[in-house]
Amino acid sequence: MSDVTDYFVICHGGSNRQVLAIAQAVEERLSGELHLEPDHVEGRRQGEWVLLDYIDFVVHVFVEEKRSFYALERLWGDAPRLEQPPEGAATHRPAIRGRGSRPTASG
Repeated sequence: MSDVTDYFVICHGGSNRQVLAIAQAVEERLSGELHLEPDHVEGRRQGEWVLLDYIDFVVHVFVEEKRSFYALERLWGDAPRLEQPPEGAATHRPAIRGRGSRPTASG
């Protein structure tokens, strides 16, 4: 549905400080466990909407009011949703190709 990325992860925190902590935790976990680093990061200074661009997926961490205002879920309403399974449930992780591995038009 988008040439920009394959997946969006959208979540929110209750304050700017919590948004920054969530974004930092995402970065640390992906870096430590999967050796993935974001290609681009925006919004750390304000902490109202932090965007972590991993090429194949983009993580949006909002303060709750900004998430409601921008309503990305509504903007991409036609896209299929993948809900987060309950904590501890067995999950199947989709393959993540990593930085800069997006297929080109020729292959």
